[in-house]
Amino acid sequence: MENLLAARSQMALSLGFHIIFSCIGMAMPFFMAVSHYKWIKSGDIQYKNLTKAWSKGVAIFFVTGAVSGTMLSFELGLLWPAFMKHAGPIFGMPFSLEGTAFFIEAIALGFYLYGWNKFSAWFHWFTGLMVGITGLASGILVVAANAWMNSPSGFDFANGQYLNVDPIKAMLNDAWFSQALHMTIAAFVSTGFAVAGIHALMILRGRNSLFHWKAFKIAASFGSVFAILQPISGDISAKDVAVRQPAKLAAMEAHFKTEKRASLIIGGIPNVKEKKIDYAIKIPGALSYLAHGNFNAEVKGLDSIPEVEHPPVAITHFAFQVMVGCGMVLMIAGILFHIALFKKKNWLQASWFFKLFVVLTPLGYIALEAGWMVTEIGRQPWIIYGVMRTAEAVTPMPGIQYSFYLYSAVYVSLSIMVTFLLYRQIRSIPLKYDKDENSSFKINLM
Repeated sequence: MENLLAARSQMALSLGFHIIFSCIGMAMPFFMAVSHYKWIKSGDIQYKNLTKAWSKGVAIFFVTGAVSGTMLSFELGLLWPAFMKHAGPIFGMPFSLEGTAFFIEAIALGFYLYGWNKFSAWFHWFTGLMVGITGLASGILVVAANAWMNSPSGFDFANGQYLNVDPIKAMLNDAWFSQALHMTIAAFVSTGFAVAGIHALMILRGRNSLFHWKAFKIAASFGSVFAILQPISGDISAKDVAVRQPAKLAAMEAHFKTEKRASLIIGGIPNVKEKKIDYAIKIPGALSYLAHGNFNAEVKGLDSIPEVEHPPVAITHFAFQVMVGCGMVLMIAGILFHIALFKKKNWLQASWFFKLFVVLTPLGYIALEAGWMVTEIGRQPWIIYGVMRTAEAVTPMPGIQYSFYLYSAVYVSLSIMVTFLLYRQIRSIPLKYDKDENSSFKINLM
């Protein structure tokens, strides 16, 4: 395996693993805080038990995310020394602030886990809320650093030198808002549907029904609301990418030819050799509208960009289609949930309804991974868009493939450990968190 391929594979594996735990860390503490709030306001012991159960889950995910995030910081220096040498002083600020947010998050989580019956109710709740706020801030700051790679700013590049560095301008680059918004919403969608799906499965099995129903309702509410909002942030992102990274948009849509009234492509198989797409559904003018808000606007195709600067078209296109497809399914599920909640309450007694959420459990994370692939692969061959190529940044050190194998083994081990811990956590609910379940409450599934 060549060094560049090994380095990119290791980075893809690491980011693909870490992003799941980052998003859980951004969203799940808010589920916990809502449940805690309901307990304080109502005195309902079920909410207290649910909050405690979720707090253990948050702790497991926090530790896993911390380990994988630390490994990523080592990898940046190990795999991409040329990139870090020049880029580090420019976009170091968001990473420094992210470190601060991470430490506050760790302290707040420690206070929260050991604060039961030691703090006043509202201060204890506040420490849990701080876990969510700092986790959210941490995620947004990391995305701001990544956005700089897509939209480098805050420096002058002349004669191979990076001059006049402005770290604040670099952090608040043109891409940070649209990327952070899209990522934050995706975190709530993916985590909301995943948590709701697990509790829906427990409801279908008839175990601790009241406990799981309350958990399902909170998680599904978060996931559904944000799934309905996600297309708005997608539209903002598409318009932003169209202006800043036309090659990425062209690869996402397999848009080979520059034209006005460009068609939106749904599905299809890109034929890179003949520069066309086969078996696709085309909606005339829709891509022009999505990219520029005008059905007759011109959209740059890959023919207007030197071929050596083309991203891998097929992978980017398929990943984009998967992301959008999953997002649309989750949006429809979100609408169905709200119809059930306010209009069709009999659906909440239907087994098909909970089976639907069980099926949707992994869909948000599939969309998340696909979206990240679009962001990263769509930027290639650049590691700093328009400034430094990925091949120029990779380490000259030989044997990177062995590092890739080692990291792969670590991630597989972490996955097994997290799965085991979560399984044990779910199995312990009847013993630790729901001993006094109200046996009169049953969801009579149809």
